Amino acid sequence: MQKVLLGVEAIAQGAIDGGMSGVYAYPGTPSTEITEYIQNNKYAKEKNLHSAWSANEKTAMESALGMSYTGKRTMSCMKHVGLNVAADCFMNASVTGVNGGFIITVADDPSMHSSQNEQDSRFFAKFAQIPVLEPSNQQEAYDMAYSGFQLSEKFGVPVMIRITTRLAHSRSIVELKEVLPENELKLPSNPTQFILLPSIARKQYKGLLNKQKQFEQDAEVSSFNNYIEGSDKSKGIIACGISINYLMENYPDGCPHPVLKVSQYPLPRKLIQKLYDECTEILVLEEGYPIVEEHLKGYMEKENVSGRLNGALPRDGELNPDLVARALNLPTTDKAETSDLVAGRPPALCAGCSHHDVYTVLNKVIADHYTLGRVFSDIGCYTIGALPPYNAINTCVDMGASITMAKGAADAGLVPAISVIGDSTFTHSGITGLLDAVNENSPITIIISDNESTSMTGGQDSAAKGKIEEICEGVGVHPDHIKVLLPIAKNHDEMYKVLKEELDFNGVSVIIPRRVCIQKHARDIKMKRKNLK
Repeated sequence: MQKVLLGVEAIAQGAIDGGMSGVYAYPGTPSTEITEYIQNNKYAKEKNLHSAWSANEKTAMESALGMSYTGKRTMSCMKHVGLNVAADCFMNASVTGVNGGFIITVADDPSMHSSQNEQDSRFFAKFAQIPVLEPSNQQEAYDMAYSGFQLSEKFGVPVMIRITTRLAHSRSIVELKEVLPENELKLPSNPTQFILLPSIARKQYKGLLNKQKQFEQDAEVSSFNNYIEGSDKSKGIIACGISINYLMENYPDGCPHPVLKVSQYPLPRKLIQKLYDECTEILVLEEGYPIVEEHLKGYMEKENVSGRLNGALPRDGELNPDLVARALNLPTTDKAETSDLVAGRPPALCAGCSHHDVYTVLNKVIADHYTLGRVFSDIGCYTIGALPPYNAINTCVDMGASITMAKGAADAGLVPAISVIGDSTFTHSGITGLLDAVNENSPITIIISDNESTSMTGGQDSAAKGKIEEICEGVGVHPDHIKVLLPIAKNHDEMYKVLKEELDFNGVSVIIPRRVCIQKHARDIKMKRKNLK
């Protein structure tokens, strides 16, 4: 059977067919559609495979590890910066090992299409010392998800699948395999495996170190790593993951140089040595950081290795066929850059968005009574408030940082300090920062702009829906300083009055402007009409 699938959908289908019992994730582009595909998959629904959203990536990975503990196969999905949030569990899961197969799928975003940075998750996997699978196309994405659980169980460790935006959101025909049954419930044979007391962790860590040679030996014979002979040995090429496609676009009749395609890590040292011995110089094509290039320069003891480090390829951004052609001294298409042909159109809030009314009032209050430079924002649609015509926010660093940065600024004497955070981001990473502020009665005002969904990634239900006031009060915010408002133009004066009062309050206050995302509202109406037919 064949299907036309996005790269992320291929991973989801591969995991379902590979005997997965549950997926745990927090929405984050370009990884979101993996979980959405499973949520909407008929077979997954019939088998009651877990696919509900988690509050954040840390809770997602910990829940997935809990499912692995029971012997079931599980997957945790996130974008690259989400792995930062899950890093505590991620690093320790490599030491505890797994019981049921555990795949961690991470979608990196070179060129920062919708992200704060370009970090390369292969470094995280190297840090944790676990195998990595990096598909070069949608079929490999499916195959790696399908067989990744077996690889995880073979070595007793989590396995990372690392993709990038271009593969995640492009389509291809995928050949499906036989659907495997789910694992039976089976608790760990070693009752102390998941107890990382120092005396146990030391033994577990030695076991992880002892497996490193096995990981490398498996990569040497992996079907995902291929050595392609070539007659012109003046140059050898290492093409990692999706970069093999950019290479072959420049050589539609076959590359004349020897090529080592790498899609399973750790690096297959023998295959690399073969390429190195045969060729005068090596060009490394890799999407992301120069991790392979650095590794080669570390153990090959020669300088005839080029790539992103020496300027043969740009240090930042995505690769493409023209960049690879230039590195190979081949003719390029010489097409004009899109930026030279099309006027830039920065993102904007949707017409009718509730964030518009929030920023309109906030700007007016600050202009009338305070100095600029005191609004700490967070990650979501409302981050567009940094752009004209609003120019309303002064920071955006990471999930939840608006509250803690506002607290730090207030501690330094910038009073009042204002935090702007969304409802989903608040439950993702904002609650603990609020607790810090409450414990010190910090003079900050937190605007939780509640549009009742995780709107930036497609309108998924927020974990905070219907609970924000209770959460704030439970953390310790006085009920008198938890204010819920309807952010519409006719309520401008009321919102102005409440915001001014709370900014003047010498303590923690929370303002919740609540109105459903305009896009989600339209989708909900459409769905209701569909269900009535």
